[in-house]
Amino acid sequence: MTIRLVVLAACAFAAFGSSAQAEEGTWKLSGEIGVVSDYQYRGYSLSGGDWALQGGLTVNAPSGFYATVWSSMIEEYGIGADGDGAKAEVDVSLGRAFSAGGLDWDASFQYYGYPDGSDVDFYETILTASRTTGAFTATVGVEYAPSQDNLGGDDNSYFFLGGDYAPEHWPVSLSARIGHEDGAFADGKLDWSVGAARTFGPVTVNLLWTDSDGPGAEGTLSGGIVASF
Repeated sequence: MTIRLVVLAACAFAAFGSSAQAEEGTWKLSGEIGVVSDYQYRGYSLSGGDWALQGGLTVNAPSGFYATVWSSMIEEYGIGADGDGAKAEVDVSLGRAFSAGGLDWDASFQYYGYPDGSDVDFYETILTASRTTGAFTATVGVEYAPSQDNLGGDDNSYFFLGGDYAPEHWPVSLSARIGHEDGAFADGKLDWSVGAARTFGPVTVNLLWTDSDGPGAEGTLSGGIVASF
């Protein structure tokens, strides 16, 4: 079965399958706003090594469905014939989080928009599965972009494996992740990261080391501070 069919089947199951979450409850609106010293994504800087303001809003329904709008400053991208390109990324996600088979699942559709960018918007389907044992959470996921005109008629796949360790008695939490990307954006690229974070009420401060074996990539230590509400 192809990657595309696997992800689409999982998204259909998320939409129509049973949920371990209660159907009764209230809608919830949450958000975050923060700044990072460098916007790192899959082993590359999308802000040109500069700081970036980021923020987003999420609406959660009692059944596990959610909608998110998230944005970040980026290095000018998708410069067209008019000489202008996008200086911000705006992502819109629709998905569902649910539990099944002893795992926590998240299936979503995400649209990556670049206002003022020329022919660079695209979309992906995303599926992750997580399991928590004590203070450790393991996550595996796939992000798949079907063939699209803005991807040169090609598709793109990204597989990743991550782990988070957050003992209650520790002042910080630790994280690590490794991913493999192939298709329109990369040719069998590997990227990896390790990080540490500390929370002070609604504010989280983090440090992240990222690297990749992709062309032109280099190891980067970045930091960020995010306030949630």
